[in-house]
Amino acid sequence: MSANPSYALEAKGLVKRFGGITATNNVSIGLEKGGRHALIGPNGAGKTTLVHLLTGVLTASEGSIHLQGNDITGLSVHERARRGLVRTFQINQLFDSLTPLQTLALVVSQHSGLGTKMWQVMGSSKKVVQRCEHLLEQFHLMDVRDQLTKELPYGKRRQLEIAIALACEPKVLLLDEPVAGVPASERGELLQIVDALPPDVSVLLIEHDMDLVFSFAKRMTVMVNGGVLLEGDPDTIANDERVKAVYLGHGDSVEFDTFEEIISG
Repeated sequence: MSANPSYALEAKGLVKRFGGITATNNVSIGLEKGGRHALIGPNGAGKTTLVHLLTGVLTASEGSIHLQGNDITGLSVHERARRGLVRTFQINQLFDSLTPLQTLALVVSQHSGLGTKMWQVMGSSKKVVQRCEHLLEQFHLMDVRDQLTKELPYGKRRQLEIAIALACEPKVLLLDEPVAGVPASERGELLQIVDALPPDVSVLLIEHDMDLVFSFAKRMTVMVNGGVLLEGDPDTIANDERVKAVYLGHGDSVEFDTFEEIISG
């Protein structure tokens, strides 16, 4: 079956079995080119498994995945990343002993084919320096550029993580719970950054924070029990009784209260 040319990332009939357990059951999802798409669902819905399948951490039992129209179902995590599929993580995976400037220089140098010459090119490669400075400004990190990453506030660490992802020049960016663990006082800046991501980068957001989901997404997919319950625009999702029932039924009070406030207000 051929890929839909309007999709930057497309999954068809994805199934993942662990022995006798089916964690992902015939999931199909399409992220439009330049799209802002959110993947939501209660805990245990299968979101993490789906993301692992899309990025190559797990191998699908059935189904196919296409990136920019090309079949990537059998490719490794690194091969998918080289083709432009980049993911951030729920938990920071950063170099604590490096500064944001050093971290970005390392990533930019590696992506530019300079490999381990990062320390050498920092002072001699104008292109690397300019790219790093642009990313530091774009992600509001200039004021902490020379501070050790381990000393940064958690919100700044999340901003650095997204900056690293953008340094890889992705075609598709999977944002895995970008505000998870970020204090309320630090969320505003991070939300602005997410909202200002480049329009040519297609973004799939996996998130529990409904304020972020409904302010960011133009299209949404709701997963329940390993399958897709509903896909549509935010208004369709917000007014669907099945979606309301799913969140209420799983007893996730914080998430549902927020969701209920949004759909009623």
